[in-house]
Amino acid sequence: MDITQFLPTPENFVLYLVTFVIALSIIVAVHEYGHYIVGRWCGIKADVFSIGFGPVLWSRVDKRGTKWQFAALPFGGYVKFYGDANAASAKDGEAMQTVPEDQLRHTMHGAPLWARTLTVAAGPVFNFILSIIVFAGLFFYEGKASDPLTVADLNPLPQGTYAIEPGDAILRIGGLDVPSLDDGAGFTAFRENLPEEPDLTYEVRRDGAEIEVNGPYPWPPLVSRVAPKSAAFDIGLEQGDVITAVDGAPIFAFDQLKRLVEGGEGKPLLLTVWRPGDEGGEAETLTFTLVPKRTDEPQADGGFKTNWRIGVASGMFFEATTEPIGAGEALNGAVQATWRTITTSLSGLWHLVTGAIGSCNMSGPIGIAEVSGAAASQGISDFILFIAGLSTAVGLLNLFPIPVLDGGHLVFYAYEAVTGKPPSDKALNILMALGLAILLSVMLFALSNDVFCP
Repeated sequence: MDITQFLPTPENFVLYLVTFVIALSIIVAVHEYGHYIVGRWCGIKADVFSIGFGPVLWSRVDKRGTKWQFAALPFGGYVKFYGDANAASAKDGEAMQTVPEDQLRHTMHGAPLWARTLTVAAGPVFNFILSIIVFAGLFFYEGKASDPLTVADLNPLPQGTYAIEPGDAILRIGGLDVPSLDDGAGFTAFRENLPEEPDLTYEVRRDGAEIEVNGPYPWPPLVSRVAPKSAAFDIGLEQGDVITAVDGAPIFAFDQLKRLVEGGEGKPLLLTVWRPGDEGGEAETLTFTLVPKRTDEPQADGGFKTNWRIGVASGMFFEATTEPIGAGEALNGAVQATWRTITTSLSGLWHLVTGAIGSCNMSGPIGIAEVSGAAASQGISDFILFIAGLSTAVGLLNLFPIPVLDGGHLVFYAYEAVTGKPPSDKALNILMALGLAILLSVMLFALSNDVFCP
């Protein structure tokens, strides 16, 4: 087997690496700053705050004696507190013996249990806070679709001449009233009951008058987003492409594409694609052959369902006007988005461990880097959303009860709270070594998935 076929091309490698480093550096900086600032508030001194590992590229020492530094390997970071032996906050027994009695309170291992617990927990908590802030900022910036649904701009389509215009408020389509987008169940029912026809009658409000105009099916097979590591991404489908035929059979609705992909059960598909020209250039018709991938998708009940997917999402044939939302609504949506990411991740891990879904659902650093590059290539909003999701994942991972991770330290502190004394140094050293071995094994397994999984 030639494993080079699974590696990124040279032109993509730089994009993957740069975006991955940027995303990881932001997330690690926030995580470690959580440890640092809460530790400082709790009276624990930090000796080193590092972004990256290995040789130091730049450093400075602040007035509190903390060394702030950037290191050569930008794939993580750490805070080394007073009394720590290493970046994993293992106790430096020899150094602790030389710490003056009046300074023990300012070490990580001589501070009260409550101070150590808050300091360790702060890293993951700050990751969740970052996710909430990012989600809230995007929701606040983008707003929500206005009610009634109103056309802001038309997306280019290959077929037909339609009388829909920007500024039209859409009241009815195909004789069905268009419900508010806030009415999720109502809008779903509206879409399910809408006649699946290439041309429909739209009743719109234009310049204060209600008129009837013709228009296309609202959800055409228009590519609004390409999922990273998908079949569509692999063959080079782009945002704005319109899939006009599958295996020579014309289609006009995204649901038609979905049914054909699912019904094909993984067989190769020949797609005819209309691609609009850039900045007034000539449109072109292209053909692509792709093989759908089996995809395990989370369901509302917490389970997973396996479907065949090519990795494209679609929207309506127009961009809707938006209206601002309040800070409270944006924050509420952000908390829900972060919680949904946590619960979906935990459900996915459980289903992976029990064998309900394939082990290839776990990605390693190459896969994550590929996703970061793909997200960045589709726009700054997608990249920011990727950072928010990855920040939640990093916070959650660090809460797992594995020694060397924050969750492992919290388990040690819980033991101390119950028994009245911490585990022995010997037991801690053994457990930390075991935890490191587990973590490295998982990372190696995830890396092998990046190389060998389709």
